[in-house]
Amino acid sequence: MTMKNICLYLSLVSLFIGSSQSIKVPVDTLVTTTHSTTIKGMNFSYTAETGMQPVWDKDGIPIASLFYTYYTRNNIKNRAERPLIISFNGGPGSASVWMHIAYTGPRILNVDSEGYPVQPYGFKKNPNSVLDEADIVFVNPVNTAYSRMLTDIEGELPKPEQFFGINEDIKYLAAWINTFVSRKNRWESPKYIIGESYGGTRVMGLSLELQQNQWMYLNGVILVSPADYKVLRVGGPVSSALNLPYFTAAAWYHNQLPEILQSKDLSEILPESEDFTINTLLPALAKGGFISDSEKIRVSKKMAYYSGLSQKVILQHNLDVPNSFFWKELLRDETGQTIGRLDSRYLGIDKKESGDRPDYSAELTSWLHSFTPAINHYIKSELEFKTDLKYNMFGSVQPWNNEGDNTRDDLRLAMAQNPYLQVLNQSGYYDGATTYFNSK
Repeated sequence: MTMKNICLYLSLVSLFIGSSQSIKVPVDTLVTTTHSTTIKGMNFSYTAETGMQPVWDKDGIPIASLFYTYYTRNNIKNRAERPLIISFNGGPGSASVWMHIAYTGPRILNVDSEGYPVQPYGFKKNPNSVLDEADIVFVNPVNTAYSRMLTDIEGELPKPEQFFGINEDIKYLAAWINTFVSRKNRWESPKYIIGESYGGTRVMGLSLELQQNQWMYLNGVILVSPADYKVLRVGGPVSSALNLPYFTAAAWYHNQLPEILQSKDLSEILPESEDFTINTLLPALAKGGFISDSEKIRVSKKMAYYSGLSQKVILQHNLDVPNSFFWKELLRDETGQTIGRLDSRYLGIDKKESGDRPDYSAELTSWLHSFTPAINHYIKSELEFKTDLKYNMFGSVQPWNNEGDNTRDDLRLAMAQNPYLQVLNQSGYYDGATTYFNSK
């Protein structure tokens, strides 16, 4: 091959590589900006660090890079005494956008007094952020937000099963947290991890993984609408029965309960529904085919009383009413609308009133068309982080390995071994996916 041909060949290869890798994944970057806010009447400034931090394999080679945003309050005399919160959303496969600009971050989506997104979509200062009391980092697992796997020197991506599974997810995130805490010099700080939905499973497992394999002892685990997959996936009497108090809450919100209940505050009627669930409905469902007709009728009548559904449809479901049917059925005869899955205050419109489940999740479509422009604009304009990568609200993480889920017992063991580890559980009454009584 002549020198001219070699040069032409190298030029073509360079052109090909440039076009096939035109969007580069940042491996280890950081952008720092300064802002101000007001929380609980206090005005103060804070620093936002937005960037990518690698995940290393056992040989110290970067195999992925995670996108994060880290907020620290300025003018703190002793940073070591200030708590650090490490925040995750769930999915699996969800970015941390929901916790970031809808709950604990210093900026929040534009919403009305009921929490519904309003136009023009955007963000504003969050008067309820935790930044007055603690620093916080929002972490995005692989394939969420801008987080991605990295190619090796031969251009090959790592095997996805290194990341996409209950225990795999926990292990690489624990190692990433160790690196982050070391880089930010936060080993002395009280440390808390917070997880929403599947993030609850994640942080339960992280509590023990951090303790046993990273020698990092936490001060707290915060579970936000945690998903208990051992109950959700298995089904059966327990899984079914524990949904009734959620039915009560959603029916109360939509004025579908009997007047004697509807006239009361929600906090007054939920204990009644919970008591019936534990002491009557659960034993009845556990009897299966051994339940008598008279008991089934008696239980179904009380279920109708606490759910807003008719006794007829409850009997048609043999006392075992799926949540998806409830979302479709509750308002079927009144407005024909469906109610939301993750937040049952939202209303949907299906093509047909018939059917046993909604066509779509009314709340999720509302959130996606409001959160997506807000988070993209916020990151690029206020946080000044620039990349051509697409921000994945939900990323591809399937197939997900669900084997070996011991996360509940992991948390129990972590608490037993660490007397300073405390747990806070938070749930929404109108959440029909990870229901509050299941968590309770």
